[in-house]
Amino acid sequence: MRKRAQGIVKSGKMDKTITVEVERLQKHRRYGKYVRYSSKFMAHDPHNDAREGDLVEIEETRPLSKNKSWRLVSIKKRAAETSSVEL
Repeated sequence: MRKRAQGIVKSGKMDKTITVEVERLQKHRRYGKYVRYSSKFMAHDPHNDAREGDLVEIEETRPLSKNKSWRLVSIKKRAAETSSVEL
């Protein structure tokens, strides 16, 4: 089974590539407080579907380039579309 993760798209400016930030909570060994850690992954988006702010699911795959070894599985939730109103 391949690893899967959910995260927020931080950048979609590249062609067929998105940068996804995945957050996780981990309990501190000594103090017991939960600490939030984040990791950034480059993921393959073949149809350029994902936009900045979308919640996506990614899956580990073979290395596709120097930094890219994840692929987009699905878009779970779209980011709110902000429309600029001209005065």
